[in-house]
Amino acid sequence: MTTSTTAVGPAKTGPTPGKDERVARSSVFVRIFSKPEFGAGSAAVVLFILFASVSQTFTQPSSIATVLYGASTVGIMAVGVSLLMIGGEVDLSAGVGVISSALSASLFTYWFGTNVWLGVVFGLVFSLAVGALNGWLLTKTKLASFIITLATFFMLTGLNLGVTRLITGGVATPTVQGLPGFDSAEAVFASDIPVFGVNVKITVFYWILLVVIATWLLKRTKGGNWIFSSGGAPDASRAVGVPVARTKIMLYMGVGFCAWLLGMHQLFAFKTVQSGEGIGNEFLYIIAAVVGGCLMTGGAGSAIGGAIGALIYGMALKGVVYAEWNPDWLKFFLGAMLLGATVLNLMLQRRAAKGGGKK
Repeated sequence: MTTSTTAVGPAKTGPTPGKDERVARSSVFVRIFSKPEFGAGSAAVVLFILFASVSQTFTQPSSIATVLYGASTVGIMAVGVSLLMIGGEVDLSAGVGVISSALSASLFTYWFGTNVWLGVVFGLVFSLAVGALNGWLLTKTKLASFIITLATFFMLTGLNLGVTRLITGGVATPTVQGLPGFDSAEAVFASDIPVFGVNVKITVFYWILLVVIATWLLKRTKGGNWIFSSGGAPDASRAVGVPVARTKIMLYMGVGFCAWLLGMHQLFAFKTVQSGEGIGNEFLYIIAAVVGGCLMTGGAGSAIGGAIGALIYGMALKGVVYAEWNPDWLKFFLGAMLLGATVLNLMLQRRAAKGGGKK
């Protein structure tokens, strides 16, 4: 009988099966902080600890509900503005757009003596039309969005005051309280929802819902890819068939929708609207998006990051009050906190980028 033997050769030195040596393993730090929302989240945690350490009131459930409400009034708009900035554009008319929506709904109801829900629908149509006009002008004229929306800002500011004076003779709209449909509209746009014994404004839940929808849109849909590519490389995107113009128009209409939602809340929460309000709020929305990691050049960012940016603003705004600090320094403190959050976010992302190839 012949016995066969198998020679044992030297051990193989090739790559381990199942592993690709071309792919470097990054550290946990890199994987976490290369995402913009985690840098902003770190700043939010630092800010929360700061106010919690100087004020016991800040951590009370009712105080947290107040902070969330303040954050939601910026956060709702920050969702639309974040998506727009990822798409490579800005909207300087967003602040007065909120008031324009509320005024259009209120004045329509007052002038025609209709049910307030007809005014609500008119306000929605008006806001979407303004957004579509901004987007259309941007794509047709090829002007910078800064110029287009700055012009819209001034036109809406004048329109708000002029039309309000023309119809009412004053600078504010008549109260909508007691008009047909008011109670149901107030329940939808300005009610309180009890959560574990604490009343939370409904805007907080709308804000969370919008963030979830926007995050799903960006990460799970073809439209999300279009938004990122339209902001990061618009010319290359057009070359491969991405509808860049349509995408940007829809993004502006998204800002208009958010403006309508927040405008309806203000109308039914306060029952009347001052025509001169809203000026300057557009910068709060942009700052929240930038703090959350959205680049002014487009192509990067997230809805979650914008939400965290709005939360930072809400904590800073209410935290100064609960800490009983001198309110004369409020604006300076807000600016310092927002600047600090932005710098921290940038530093963390740069450090993560430098360590991207390390095991």
